[in-house]
This record gives sequence, structure tokens and C-alpha cells, in this order.
Amino acid sequence: MRSDLIFGALTHVTNRYELCQLASKATRKLHKPNTRLQDTTNEVLDRFKDTVPMDDASEPVEKITHSRAA
Repeated sequence: MRSDLIFGALTHVTNRYELCQLASKATRKLHKPNTRLQDTTNEVLDRFKDTVPMDDASEPVEKITHSRAA
């Protein structure tokens, strides 16, 4: 059931809103034509259950701003 997959994924992503955002982005990236979207979503949630989608060890990439000379 999908609810089991969601609760399993919540062990690694504690914020439900963030889980929805990550799952929707991953579903868009991993979806293949001629397959059901529901199956792709279930696969993404299953992957989140097994692995940590947002690793705490990785640091966020800082945005570099370039100033333009006038």
C-alpha cells in the first residue's frame, strides 16, 4: 500500500511537505513513457524508504553572484 511507502519514506525525510516536493521531482525525472505514473510514484517512495534522499553530509552549494562592471 502507498501509505506504508509514505510512512517508510518519512523515516528519512521528517517534513511531509519536503517529502512531497522531493517525490514529485523524482517522479518527473524517473517516469518513463508508456508506464503508469502511479507505479513510478510507488517506486520513488520505495527508494526513499531504502535510502536517504537528502544526505546531511553533503553541504548546500552556495550561489555565486557576479557583479557586472558598468
